[in-house]
Amino acid sequence: MPLFDISIAKGRTREELRNLISAVHRAAEETVNATPENTTVIIREVEPENWSKANQTIAERNQAKS
Repeated sequence: MPLFDISIAKGRTREELRNLISAVHRAAEETVNATPENTTVIIREVEPENWSKANQTIAERNQAKS
């Protein structure tokens, strides 16, 4: 029973998130023979202000690009 817990920065469309869920399910089926009813995908959307890498938040990085 695979469980995939995915954290991603907030800002994707419902369609993009749905496509991600489908792709993860397909990968589980193709690589470890998991059945769809036994595969769980959790997507946690994190505010860009609450996610940092190299001491810079995603929000700060996006602001610097503008």
